[in-house]
Amino acid sequence: MTGTRRQQARLSAAARGFALIALVAPVLWSRDAPALVALASVGVIWAVGQVLETRGTMSVMVTSVVGAALVGTVCGLAMQTSPVMLGALAVAPFTAGVHRGLRAVGLALSAQLIALVVLSLIEFGRLSDAQGLGAFTWSVTGLGLGLIATFLHSALQQAPDPLAPYHDAQALIRELIDLSGGLSSGLDPVPTGAVILSTVRDELPTEALVLYVPRGESLTPLISKTNAREVDTAACDDLAVEAWALRRPVVAGHAFAFPIATEVDTTAVVAGLLSDRLDPRRLGIHERIERLMGRLGASAVHLDTALLFAAFRDAATADERRRLAREMHDGVAQDIASLGYLVDALAAHPASSEQAERIAALRDRITAVVAEVRRSLVTLRTDAGSSESLGAAIGSIARNLTEVSGVPIQVTLDERTTRLRPEVEDELFRITQEAMTNAVRHSRARSIDVNCQVHAPDAVITVTDDGQGLQQARTDSQGLQIMGERALSIGAELTITPRPSGGTVVTVRAPGDPSAAPATPAARVTA
Repeated sequence: MTGTRRQQARLSAAARGFALIALVAPVLWSRDAPALVALASVGVIWAVGQVLETRGTMSVMVTSVVGAALVGTVCGLAMQTSPVMLGALAVAPFTAGVHRGLRAVGLALSAQLIALVVLSLIEFGRLSDAQGLGAFTWSVTGLGLGLIATFLHSALQQAPDPLAPYHDAQALIRELIDLSGGLSSGLDPVPTGAVILSTVRDELPTEALVLYVPRGESLTPLISKTNAREVDTAACDDLAVEAWALRRPVVAGHAFAFPIATEVDTTAVVAGLLSDRLDPRRLGIHERIERLMGRLGASAVHLDTALLFAAFRDAATADERRRLAREMHDGVAQDIASLGYLVDALAAHPASSEQAERIAALRDRITAVVAEVRRSLVTLRTDAGSSESLGAAIGSIARNLTEVSGVPIQVTLDERTTRLRPEVEDELFRITQEAMTNAVRHSRARSIDVNCQVHAPDAVITVTDDGQGLQQARTDSQGLQIMGERALSIGAELTITPRPSGGTVVTVRAPGDPSAAPATPAARVTA
């Protein structure tokens, strides 16, 4: 039995079973012996019909029409003394519609009505007004149930569309594109977060403010504003976690934190430090925070929307990288490996010593290309989000580059437990990866040093090599431009400077303040 027929049989059995339960209660309550006999007869008819439909030994159309006629006959004989049996007339149109659609509904309804009316006229000579009204009422009820069953029949007959999720995704993405034009705050979390902190600063005289957003089971600083770079915001971290867990404001001395939420959940936490010269009680810190939480309701919705969009974009990017890695592994990598086998076969029987040298050189080149492809596969599959930290992801790529190129890469990490936003980590990771790769490929470096300092929401990563320094850029090279565009997308600053003793220093700095973003997407190169 197919899955569709099995579902149809279950719906029919459920309808018949429910009808029997509904009819047996009033029959037993009234102790109507003739009605009990009639109900038992209907039960036998339904049971036989269910078995025949399930096994498929007879056409469902035949069993539906014949079963309906037999039920109509029993109802016609019993309705003179037991009008409650007329309720059985509602079942046959439903079961027929589930199996065969609208045409079966009409045939089953007609068969049982003809049998009921003809037998009643033959047996009793006429139908009373009450009997006619009862037969009409239950027949109309059966028609309504039959129409519902017709819809179920159509739904069960439709084969699942494998492209349906893609069609739904297309519609949702188009709708998102249309809606994005009307979003006053855009879909970038950082500017939205800056507006929130500006609103808080207008209400509270603060030395430092930090906006945290959830990242899994922890909080990540999205943006910070301080009056002086030496202000230590470490105290804000613990208060932010406490306010997030309690979902209410927390004040401890001159430090405070409070959540901002949508109707669904907490979107972010604002934490800050008041000036030491202020008295929080005289300032009315609790009352002001309560006012701010009310005023920031709309901003919470704006920020939540921007964060959801960023998460969607990051997931799509990660999926595309994994897809490209699979295609490279199954396509280009396998083809190059096959070429290597052919070259090995040629090398076994060279025509001359000169040909043997050329074949050996070709084999070395193929080996180098295979190593490069493998490195690219590791690069595509590695991302900061799946690693323990940004530094761990950079260390993984550095080890892979060292193994492939033989150039030692020393990675020094200075990281706090609080992580950066996913999109910031990803772009910093890709910039660092490109800087290390360029040093390995083009600078003829003997060693590379990477220093990674992450004190969220700030980060500074420096890649230093002892190679031949900056060279004339090729016309087909877009590495520096892409690195600059990546830095611009997260409000970071990228500088590339020559090393006094020879080599190049690449520094990317991601400040908490978006106003520090460079004006153009190109990297700043200092000669």
